[in-house]
Amino acid sequence: MSPSEEQGSSASIFPVSVIVERQQVQHGRWTMPRWEAVGVVASENAIDTERQKTLIHSDGKSEQYLWTGFSIELFKDGGESYWYNLVARNPSLYVVCEEGDEAEITPFLVLADYAEANMHAEADDLVCSVPMPPEIYQWLERFVMNNYVPKPKKKRKRKDWMEESAYGRGSEDRPHGRR
Repeated sequence: MSPSEEQGSSASIFPVSVIVERQQVQHGRWTMPRWEAVGVVASENAIDTERQKTLIHSDGKSEQYLWTGFSIELFKDGGESYWYNLVARNPSLYVVCEEGDEAEITPFLVLADYAEANMHAEADDLVCSVPMPPEIYQWLERFVMNNYVPKPKKKRKRKDWMEESAYGRGSEDRPHGRR
């Protein structure tokens, strides 16, 4: 399925799936599971499908699961954040997850907006940063080119603080010895 962009809509949607990995990590004498989102892939599944978890890889040391039924939704007012993401050294997607039993994580949202991902992190949600796949990068780039116009930078006029202060130039209240 190709990404949808509805006429007159302020949003654009791209269906994706999330890859979550579980590794057994040694902590002293103990081994503990460590879960993290390791990737996002473009999905052929319909956007409205149920979220499903499927084991796709197991080698004794780690297991990878594919979570389907997600989508990335872009909004015109997020253009600046998307643009900064695109020009960053490592363009990323952000997978927001809930933590469950034995530190298992369940993804519930995929974002391209760093500011929104940061808000989730501040609210104590687990946010995993993963590399942005090329086809999603191109889709995001088209969206930004079509919907984002940078605001011109305004040069601030520097204030003369000495003129405004009580001890400014020509003031009779100036302490002795200062000019």
